[in-house]
Amino acid sequence: MFDYTARPDLLQGRIILITGAGRGIGAAAALSYAAHGATVLLLGKTEDNLNEVYDQIEAAGYPQAAVIPFNLETALAHQYDELAAMVEREFGHLDGLLHNAAILGPRTPLEQLSGDNFMRVMQVNVNATFMLTSTLLPLLKLSKDASVIFTSSSVGRKGRAYWGAYATSKFANEGLMQVLADEMDGICPGRANSINPGATRTGMRAQAYPGENPANNPLPEAIMPLYLYLMGPDSIGVNGQAFDAQ
Repeated sequence: MFDYTARPDLLQGRIILITGAGRGIGAAAALSYAAHGATVLLLGKTEDNLNEVYDQIEAAGYPQAAVIPFNLETALAHQYDELAAMVEREFGHLDGLLHNAAILGPRTPLEQLSGDNFMRVMQVNVNATFMLTSTLLPLLKLSKDASVIFTSSSVGRKGRAYWGAYATSKFANEGLMQVLADEMDGICPGRANSINPGATRTGMRAQAYPGENPANNPLPEAIMPLYLYLMGPDSIGVNGQAFDAQ
């Protein structure tokens, strides 16, 4: 595990948007960020899941979160603009953006992977990530040290058989992170990095490895030190790097 201990007020007063915040790593990050003082904007497609995370944050007495139902698979360009306008109106700026939402798609040989399935994975994992980044960037630039975190994978660093659409999407996320990091370098007080969470006890992991004993993998909460480090001020100057949470 990444060795880092976050001070209790690490993210005090910060406004952080998290995609896929209703469950798994996204929910764990939302609770962890809120526990360290952040106002978290919970974005996802299943409102009931987002409300559950919201209620946990409320019950713990952390800063009040915001629920943003948003379907990354079907959202149109104007909806991203409306989202950015809403964030600006309600919060004024953004200090952090965690790109966590993704879909796995079929694990199958490339010759059996349909174009529709490939494009669906690209839409959620790549196109939506780009659209959110580009429309929210002006709000991130208003922060004194904004952080954008992209979620990668071991198959986004080295491709493997039968991971076609998902692996390709994660390579694209790494590339998008590197381009953004280079564009930010020396121009604005922001940074972009990627995290490969590794084998973690999530629904997506169970979907990818149905025969695996989930108890052998750490809970999402166990990998939060790296998520806290990269989102907080201790990582100022760390830019364009690919990290492993485990």
